[in-house]
Amino acid sequence: MKYIKALDIKKQVDFLIEQLSFTHIKASNIHCIRSLDAKTRAYARIWGMARLFKEVVGIEPHYIIEVIAKKFDKLSDREKIKTIIHELMHIPKTFSGALLSHRGHYHQINDRQIEKLYRDFLKKY
Repeated sequence: MKYIKALDIKKQVDFLIEQLSFTHIKASNIHCIRSLDAKTRAYARIWGMARLFKEVVGIEPHYIIEVIAKKFDKLSDREKIKTIIHELMHIPKTFSGALLSHRGHYHQINDRQIEKLYRDFLKKY
């Protein structure tokens, strides 16, 4: 697997965190990469850091947003933003290094929720 830093995605992520008031997300601990030869159906994915690293090694939580170049880069700007919003929604309010599933007791990550956040973003932007 070949990865390169995705500074363009990082810039978008930082902007979205600010515009959507995702105050629970520590932008400096979000990293973005572009995978060049990934074999997945996904357009992007997010990687969290296990709690074990925090407790044993003392490293604070970090997340990596990976965009799959051959799929993500072909998307419209609208779909790219919605995809990034989707990945950011997987980060819990505790910013613990864990990841939220698509369905939980108190949250859902689905097209309706993503579209709502996207519209909120457009109102501010």
